[in-house]
Amino acid sequence: MDDEELIHEIRKGSRAAMEVLVKRHYHSIFTYVYRKTGDYHTAYDLTQEVFVKMMKSLGSYRDNGKFSHWLLKIAVNHCMDYFRGREYKQQNRESELTEEALPASEHQNVWNIFYKRLQNDQVRQAVLRLPEQQRDAVILNYYNGLKIREVAELTGTNESTVKSRIRLGIAKLKEIIVGGERDETYRKPR
Repeated sequence: MDDEELIHEIRKGSRAAMEVLVKRHYHSIFTYVYRKTGDYHTAYDLTQEVFVKMMKSLGSYRDNGKFSHWLLKIAVNHCMDYFRGREYKQQNRESELTEEALPASEHQNVWNIFYKRLQNDQVRQAVLRLPEQQRDAVILNYYNGLKIREVAELTGTNESTVKSRIRLGIAKLKEIIVGGERDETYRKPR
C-alpha cells in the first residue's frame, strides 16, 4: 500500500495502517529532528510529538503532493516551535552551566581510537552552530536528500534563497571544521 491508501484506511479507523505509516516514515523524521537538535532524547520526544501532530492533522491532508514532504513540513515547523519555546531556552542555559563545570579531557591519546567518531561529532556540532535557516537548508538538502525546489516549499522561501543559504552554510561549515582557514585559491593576485 502506498501512503495515500494507508491514509484512506486510517481515516476509516485502521490502527494497523497507522502503525505501517508511522514505521515507514519514523526513521527519516527522527533523523531530521536529531540532526536539527543534536540530542537523542530530545529528538525522540520531538519525533513522537510530530507523529501525534500528524495524526491530528491527517483530516486536513490533501493529496496534492508527496505525503513525506507534508510530514517533513510538520517536523520542520515543530522544530522551529521547539527552538522558540521556553523548554529549549531553559535546557540551553542548563547545558552551558554544565559545560563550564566539566574539567578538560586529560586523555589526548584516545584521539586515535575515536578519530572517526570525533570527526562525525565535529560535523554534527558544526551543523548545530549554523544559523537556523542555513542549518535547515543544509540538513534538508544534504541529509534528507531533498531538491532545492522541495526545500524551498518546505521552508516557505524561494529557490534562490535556499541556494544561497546552502552555499553560505557549507562555507560556514568548512570554516568551522577546518578551523577558520580560508581557501585562498580563488583570490586574484594583486
